[in-house]
Amino acid sequence: QLQLVESGGGLVQPGGSLRLSCAASGFSLENYPIGWFRQAPGKERDFVAVISWSGGSASVADSVKGRFTISRHPDNNTVYLHMNDLKREDTAVYYCAATTWRLPTNEKQYDCWGQGTQVTVSS
Repeated sequence: QLQLVESGGGLVQPGGSLRLSCAASGFSLENYPIGWFRQAPGKERDFVAVISWSGGSASVADSVKGRFTISRHPDNNTVYLHMNDLKREDTAVYYCAATTWRLPTNEKQYDCWGQGTQVTVSS
């Protein structure tokens, strides 16, 4: 069964940092661009960041630019979302997803999703 698994979420104070990880089960991530999305309670799921299969290109949403970065582990089978200077409005369930499109920001262009990991920013 092909699936993605997110980890690294938790409770963090405003201004803190977290690193989320996305790993694959049943297939390798190395050939796929991987994106991160988030969904806050009562809101739609929003694009956060995406990285190319090689790691050479990436795109980050304006709402998190300068605070969040996306990267791939050198073995190319784990993708990270590095989140710094976290704000209360970053509280959401964070999902990673695989795509065959080039750096899409539309969730409809992603084919395989993880179950999500909760990030809560609160003092």
